[in-house]
Amino acid sequence: MAKFLGVDTGGTFTDFILFDDISRTTRIHKVLSTPDAPERAILQGIDELKLDTSGLTVIHGSTVATNAVLEGKGVRTAYITNSGLADVLTIGRQAREELYNLTPIKKPPLIERELCLEVASRLSAQGEHLQQIGQQDLSVLLEQLEVLAPEAVAINLLFSFFDDSEEVKIETAIAGMAGRDIFISRSSDVLPEYKEFERGMTTALNAKVGPLMQGYLQRLEDELSDYGKQAVSLSIMQSSGGITSAGQAGRYPVNLLLSGPAGGLR
Repeated sequence: MAKFLGVDTGGTFTDFILFDDISRTTRIHKVLSTPDAPERAILQGIDELKLDTSGLTVIHGSTVATNAVLEGKGVRTAYITNSGLADVLTIGRQAREELYNLTPIKKPPLIERELCLEVASRLSAQGEHLQQIGQQDLSVLLEQLEVLAPEAVAINLLFSFFDDSEEVKIETAIAGMAGRDIFISRSSDVLPEYKEFERGMTTALNAKVGPLMQGYLQRLEDELSDYGKQAVSLSIMQSSGGITSAGQAGRYPVNLLLSGPAGGLR
């Protein structure tokens, strides 16, 4: 018997709609959200619906990542880029809310200036290595990260969509830091496209909410994996309206920033 449970986690309520493919019937339910651990509300709702979880597929749309960004509740994140480009995210683009205001109030940057680090690496617009990061440079970078103690790191090097080897080198070094479990997001993996600000901002947002989303989706998947002695299939709604696995969603949470609204439309 095929049953589909749509779950939307919002800041106040977690909503459920159950569709039974055999009887062609639907049921709806609502519980208060549990922002500190969103999976608790989902499990509570499933319990209250008293579902036979055999053949159950959960399709989950969430505003958890959206709210974390809007409320500035992402984790402490470091941004690593080329020498001279640490201010790219702060400068941004010409587009602004008040185009003709000569003294606009500056919004705080997504990542504080002291957490924006530079490395001596340079790739040309043709993909040629003009300067490569050395072991000494990596050691200095790791020492900086030890002092700053971020929970996540965003790596965005110039023209890395042509050649990701320098970003991978940095990622490998950070992943090997003893006693540190840092969520690493690199631009050549998250958004391998041109335009430094857009690629950098996407990568930084991915890192900023990564540990929050990865932890909560992993806990939810673990709870559902043997729920009621019947495995429950879990899919996560993306901003595009498509679905992905919990593992992929946790690795690329920036693709979930419009997950809830996309699920509502669908």
